[in-house]
Amino acid sequence: MSARDFSRLHQGNIVDFIVDIFDRRGADSYLGEAVTMSQHMLQAALLAEEAGAGDDMVTAALLHDIGHYTNEFPENALEQGTDNHHDKAGASVLAPFFPDIVTACVRHHVQAKRYLCATDPDYFGRLTPASVQSLGLQGGPMDETEIEDFRKISNLDAIVQVRKWDDTGKVAGHPTPPIAHYIPVLQRVVEAFAAKN
Repeated sequence: MSARDFSRLHQGNIVDFIVDIFDRRGADSYLGEAVTMSQHMLQAALLAEEAGAGDDMVTAALLHDIGHYTNEFPENALEQGTDNHHDKAGASVLAPFFPDIVTACVRHHVQAKRYLCATDPDYFGRLTPASVQSLGLQGGPMDETEIEDFRKISNLDAIVQVRKWDDTGKVAGHPTPPIAHYIPVLQRVVEAFAAKN
């Protein structure tokens, strides 16, 4: 998917664009995990729903990894020792259509892993082998200065929560609703954001 495709996006087609990605690319492998990309993102969204989260947080959980489809890095970038920067890529595409809490969760979910590895003694042990591998490419656990800076980010609690759903949503065979289930949620979030801007 090239950057020029994104110039055609607008409020009226962004939800269709996202659903099309899930339909066409959702079965792609998820960087060594036991689930596909769509299974992972749908599991994260379901965890948010089951926790009673609002539309913004369900959307953030659903779309946190959308950047894997919105950049030019190859699918095997991590195996080649390259960080694909999917966090920034995804946030950049979503920012014109979704509120700050959604884009912040997408933009910072990788940094949240680094943060939790540095601040939660039990967190690292819960990571999958693939997530441990990517941690090394993403900078490893934060140092004290990085921790201090990260704690100043707005929506910190939401970012950390989405990260935890991200880590939990990797269970092979776990049933989830289809992407169509989340179309009304996405539409509500996009419409509410447009109404305020």
